[in-house]
Amino acid sequence: MASVGKAIAIYDTPFWRADGLNGQVVSDTGVISSTFDNSPPDASYGALMGFIEADEARRLDAASEAEVRAAVLKDYVTYFGEKAASPTSFVLQRWNNEAYTRGGPVSIAAPGVLTQYGPALREPVGGIHWAGTETSTYWMGFMDGAVRSGERVAKEVLAVL
Repeated sequence: MASVGKAIAIYDTPFWRADGLNGQVVSDTGVISSTFDNSPPDASYGALMGFIEADEARRLDAASEAEVRAAVLKDYVTYFGEKAASPTSFVLQRWNNEAYTRGGPVSIAAPGVLTQYGPALREPVGGIHWAGTETSTYWMGFMDGAVRSGERVAKEVLAVL
């Protein structure tokens, strides 16, 4: 599984929108490699979600939550300005520190593996049809992919009946 963490800073409002920003960043420096605006549609509060990935995630494995929070907020300030320094709440998920997942949210295959062998994950074997996020042709590794694979298998089984 990939070394990944997710950090969500909650604010009173999605203040970045007033500055004409959409909350999305992709960076090759710092702790946070990408961010997304996770605020609700009614903007009743602001939520910036960022991923901590790969070497940065592993580097912070032994860091305290306070240390990770400080590093994350430093990046959020770089991306969105000083208002990002003071969230009302902060949520941290570090999958690679979990005993049974040891990473997430998706496994990483070497280049060419899925394009060459991916269809084999979906091929029925006798009466057995394979479903699960790893068998999805879209959003593999995510809940959306799991739902899509379930729908695909239901159609396969119905066609056989």
